[in-house]
Amino acid sequence: MKKLIAILSALIIIIGCNKKEEIPEEKTTVPQTKESENEYDEPDEDPAYVFPKTGKKAEDFITEPDIFEIQYQAEGDLNGDKLDDIVIVRKDKKNKTAPRSMLVLLQNPDKTYRLDKISHLAMPAEYNDSDFKLYETEDVSIDKGVLTIQLYGIGPSGNLFSDFKYFGNDLLLTHIETYNMGAGSHQSLDYDVIKGELFQELINTMEEEMPSTEKTFHLKPQKIKFDDASPDAVIAEAYKVIDAET
Repeated sequence: MKKLIAILSALIIIIGCNKKEEIPEEKTTVPQTKESENEYDEPDEDPAYVFPKTGKKAEDFITEPDIFEIQYQAEGDLNGDKLDDIVIVRKDKKNKTAPRSMLVLLQNPDKTYRLDKISHLAMPAEYNDSDFKLYETEDVSIDKGVLTIQLYGIGPSGNLFSDFKYFGNDLLLTHIETYNMGAGSHQSLDYDVIKGELFQELINTMEEEMPSTEKTFHLKPQKIKFDDASPDAVIAEAYKVIDAET
């Protein structure tokens, strides 16, 4: 009997040594960040160029009246809804070389206005860094759904006229006209930006009869939005084409 007990005890010890203890594997949970649908990176904007979205009158969109003022204001139906919209040019009261902002305010049925478009390029700065006034006379108007900017200058500036019109929700640069007087010649350009057609008339003032020559250039059709449109820059690119073909 004692021998049997000894054998059983030995078997129990052997089985216990061979049995591997199962250790549960520890799971590491990596925390996940769930992005909110409304979460976004806010752009670092200059407060001077942040405008109210709505207002009851044009002055409501001038957020810092001690610094800025409305220089020009035009009224008329721009988007074809038979309500008179407003376009204003905002200027810095003290800094003559600062960019000027143009705001397009569309009228709502309740006679309030909503800010629809902004451009810091359509209207150039009033003075350059040499304290020279670029254009002697400036005018902004709305007629038959077209926003027109007319800049009249003497000397190298010349005249620069630009038209903008709504196509759906986009306000596009449609047309540019220029007139410049130089030594020995006068030049006028008539540029249909959307079609890419540029008409040039060159008058030779060195001759008594002042003969003129006309030429049409075909440029790449463009759809330039009001927000990004700089008529100065657009016509400068057109001059490169003229110079390359003459």
